[in-house]
Amino acid sequence: MQHKYRRKLIEVDLPLDEINAESSREKSIRHGHPSTLHLWWARRPLAACRAVIFASMVDDPSECDDEFPTKDQQDIERERLHDLIKRLVKWENSSDENLIAEARYEIAKSVARSKKETAPTEPSEVLQYLNDKALPIYDPFAGGGSIPLEAQRLGLRAVASDLNPVAVLINKALIELPPKFAGQPPINPDADPMGMLTGKFKGRGKNRKPVQVPWRAAAGLANDIRYYGKWMRDEAFKRIGHYYPKAKLPDGSEATVIAWLWARTVPCPNPACGVDMPLMTTFQLSKKPNNRHWTKPIVNRETNTISFEVQNHSDGIPIERTVIRGGRGVVCIACNGTSTHAYIREQSKAGNMGEQTTAIVAEGDRKRLYLSPNDEHLNAALDAEPIMRSIPQQQMPTTAYKVSGRGYGITHWKQLFTKRQLTALTTFSELVPKVHEQVVHQGATSEYADAVCTYLALAIGRVADMGSSYARWHNAGDFVTGVFARQAIPMIWDFAEGNTFSNSTGNYMAHIEWIARVVQRLSLDTNSGKVYQADASTTIHANEGPVIVTDPPYYDNISYAELSDFFYVWLRPLLRNIYPNLFAGILVPIQEEMIAAPRFDNSRERFEELMNKTLKLIRARCSPEFPSSIFYAYKQQEERRGGVASTGWEMMLTALVNANFQIIGTWPMRTEMGVRANAMSANTLASSVILVCRPRAEDAPIATRRQFLNELERELPAALEHLTSEGHIAPVDLAQAAIGPGMQVYSKYARVETVSGEPVSVRGALIEINRVITEYHRREQGDLDSASQFCAEWLQEYGYAEGEYGRAEVLAQAKNVAPESAPLNGLLSSGGGKAKLRRMDDFGPERPLSGGMTAWEGCMRMAYHLNREHGHGIAGAAAVARDMSGVDGGVDSVERLARILYDYHDRKSDSANAVIFNALASSWQDILTEMQSMRSDRLL
Repeated sequence: MQHKYRRKLIEVDLPLDEINAESSREKSIRHGHPSTLHLWWARRPLAACRAVIFASMVDDPSECDDEFPTKDQQDIERERLHDLIKRLVKWENSSDENLIAEARYEIAKSVARSKKETAPTEPSEVLQYLNDKALPIYDPFAGGGSIPLEAQRLGLRAVASDLNPVAVLINKALIELPPKFAGQPPINPDADPMGMLTGKFKGRGKNRKPVQVPWRAAAGLANDIRYYGKWMRDEAFKRIGHYYPKAKLPDGSEATVIAWLWARTVPCPNPACGVDMPLMTTFQLSKKPNNRHWTKPIVNRETNTISFEVQNHSDGIPIERTVIRGGRGVVCIACNGTSTHAYIREQSKAGNMGEQTTAIVAEGDRKRLYLSPNDEHLNAALDAEPIMRSIPQQQMPTTAYKVSGRGYGITHWKQLFTKRQLTALTTFSELVPKVHEQVVHQGATSEYADAVCTYLALAIGRVADMGSSYARWHNAGDFVTGVFARQAIPMIWDFAEGNTFSNSTGNYMAHIEWIARVVQRLSLDTNSGKVYQADASTTIHANEGPVIVTDPPYYDNISYAELSDFFYVWLRPLLRNIYPNLFAGILVPIQEEMIAAPRFDNSRERFEELMNKTLKLIRARCSPEFPSSIFYAYKQQEERRGGVASTGWEMMLTALVNANFQIIGTWPMRTEMGVRANAMSANTLASSVILVCRPRAEDAPIATRRQFLNELERELPAALEHLTSEGHIAPVDLAQAAIGPGMQVYSKYARVETVSGEPVSVRGALIEINRVITEYHRREQGDLDSASQFCAEWLQEYGYAEGEYGRAEVLAQAKNVAPESAPLNGLLSSGGGKAKLRRMDDFGPERPLSGGMTAWEGCMRMAYHLNREHGHGIAGAAAVARDMSGVDGGVDSVERLARILYDYHDRKSDSANAVIFNALASSWQDILTEMQSMRSDRLL
C-alpha cells in the first residue's frame, strides 16, 4: 500500500508488555520523580509518554526499503528499535545520558531521512539538529507535564498549554525554567562555584578525597532551592517554633512531635448529656504488629467532658467508631444516643463544631511513640496567630461537587486549615519575597530570583496539601496522608496535623528536598520548552505544524478547576508579581473548563461540543507528516444490537472522525497493574488507550456499508494475526488494540453509507469490529486438534456444567473423535447419562500425563502451573510444552486456545477465569524461552 507519508513505528507495532510493566511500576517510584514536584491529578506515566513520543518520531523499517529491503531485515530492525524502547522506558535509565543520546540519534536519523540528509552523530550536534530540523511536540492539555517533559528529554522542542494556571506553573517548573539556567552554578554563599560533591570518594588513606563534579544543567538551581528553603525553615522556626512544643516522655526526656491527631466535635443533642461528642471513624492509632496503639475515650461526668488516653495493649478495641458507616448518623460515647448527619450539619453551620486532640505522635527510636494529649499542647495550638494579611479570603465555588464542606458551613478555603496550620503557611508565605531580595543581593538576576521563588512557592503548595485539617493519619503505615488521597476533597471527621518542623512525615524540609531532587534529576542538556495558558477549544499554539501528543480530560472524571483552587489561593499572592497574567484571576478559570460537570447545563453535550471543536482545531494545525497521538480512557460500556460498543469510545472516535482524522491504531496502556497479575479484572479497560491518528485525505471517497464490511472482514483478521503472533498483544488488550485497524478501515472514508444513503455511525462500526473479532476466535478453533475442538464447542454450549451424554456423542462424531477415546477420556467426565468438561484444577502436577497430549490438556496444565499455589510457574508450564511434541498444530496451538478461552470467559463476564487464560497467553514468550533452555540442558 502506498502512503504519502512515512509510517512511524507507533503505527505498526509497540512492545506494549514492557511499556505497561514500567508504567505500572512507576507509581511506586518517588525520589526525583517529576510527580513529586507538586500534586496534579491523573498524570500519565513518564514511561508511556516517552515510548509514545519516540515511536511517533521514528520511521517504521517497512518505510525504509532502500535500507531494509526484505521483510526479515525489517523485522530485525523493528526488534532493535523495540529493544531500545524497552531500555528507554525504565525509570532507572531516564537519566542515562548515553541511552538518551542513542534515542535522540534514532529520532534525528528519521528526521534526516525525510529531508534526504545525513544526521550528525555527536550528541551536542544531534541536539542542535533536532532543535533546528525536528518539529516540536505540542500538548494542548498539558496538565501535570508528563508529555512535554518527555519530549524535552528526547531532545525535542516541547510546547505545552493548559487553561489551568496551576498546571501551567507546574509545566513551567519542569520544562521552561530549568533550561534557562542550565550549567549555572548556585549563587548562595555556601556553594562551591567549581562544582558539587557527589557523596563518593576517590583514593585511599590520606589521599582519599571527595568526588566533585561541575554544576551541570539545573543542579545549581537545585542547590539554591535547598539553601534558601532551609533558610526559610530556620527563619520560620525562630518566629513560630514555640507553637510546636516537644512531647515529654514518661522517663522525663523529650521527643519531637510528628503529628497531633484531632477529632471534630459537636454538642450531644441529648439534653441529659450535653457533652461535646467526638466524631471519629477509628480509635486505632497504629496497626503495626509490634507497635499497636489505640486511644481510649474517658467520660468525666463531673466536668461533663470527654478526654483521651493512649493505650498500648492489643487485646481489642471496645469502640470501633462513632460515625456510623454509610452516613447513617453518629453515636455519642457518653450516653450511647444517636444523632443524624442533618443534626451535625445544623450544628456546624451554627458555629458549634469544635476540635479535640485525641493523641500525640512523636519521633522514637525506629518507631513512632503514641502519647496521650495534654493541655500544654492544646494551648500551643489554640494560641497560634496567623498573619492575617496573608490568609486567603477566597470563597469556594458554590457549584463545586468534588469539594465537600458547604453543607457544614465551610464556605472559604481558609476554613480547611487549623489556626496553627494557617500560622505556618502564612509565615512561610511572608518569607518568599525576602528570599527574592537575598538572591538578587547575592548577584543573581531578577529572573533567576523569580525561578528560585517559583519552586519555593510550589513547596508551600505541598505544605498546604499535607498541612490541612482534611489530611489523615494512616494507621497502617504510621504517616500523614495529604488532602488528595482521592481526586476530591471529602469531609473528614478525624484528622492529622503534622509538625512541619519535625524530621518525619510531611515536614517542610522534606518538601524542599522532593522538589530539589526533581530539578537536579533533570540533569540532561535539552532544547527549550515553551508553556502557555490557553483554552484548547479556542487557541492552539501550533505555528510550526507540530506533532500532537496529548491527554485530554475525560467527561467528569476530575474537576481540575475546583480542586486546584485549593493550591491557587496560596500560590497567587506569592507569584502574582512574577507571572501577572497567569495569576490575574481571583480563582482558577472555571466556566471555560472542558469537563462534563453538573454546574453546566447539558454538561455532556457541552463537553462533546468543546471536544469536537478542539479536535477540529488540532486537525487544522497538526503536522501531516507525523501521526497525532491522544491518550484516552473511559470505562462505561453498553450492549447494542448483539455487539459491544463503549459510549466513551464512541464519543471520542466520532469526534475524531468528524474532525477529518483517520484512526490508524489504538494501543492499550495499562498503568494500574501488569497484564499477568492474577488480581486483574478481565473487564477493566486499560488505564489509557493511545489513539493514533492521521489527517484524512481531503478527497477521501464515500463507501457503501457492504464495501466497508468486505474490507473489514478482509483486513481485520490479518491485523489480529499480526497483533497476536508478532505483536504478542495480551488477550485482555486485543479487543482494544483491534479497534485501531478496524477503525482505520472505517475512518479512511469521508462517509460510510447504507443502501438507503443513511450514514453508518461509529457505534455501528464498533459493533461490526467486535463481531469480526469474535468470528476470528471461532475460526481459530478450526486449527486445533479434534479433541480440543470438541471441548471448545462443548464449552460454548454447556460451560463446565453437565450436559446430555447423547449430545456429547453427536458432537464428538462431528469432530471425528469418540467420547471414550484416549484424547477425550482425560478431558471429559461422564456417568449417569451425563457428561461435563474437567476443570483446570483437575489437571494438577500430580495427575499423570496422557499419551499424545491435546492442546486442551496442555492448556489446562500450563494454566494450572501459572495460577495455582501448587503449580511450578513458568518452569512447570515450559515442562508441559516440552512434552507436547505430538499435538496437531504444535505447541503454539496452546497459546491460540488460551486466547480463545480468554475471549469466551470475557464475553461471559467471568473475570476469574478470563484472568487465568490471559496470564497464559501473556506469558507465552517466557514459556517458550524456558522450554528452549530445558531442551538445551537435556542436550548437554
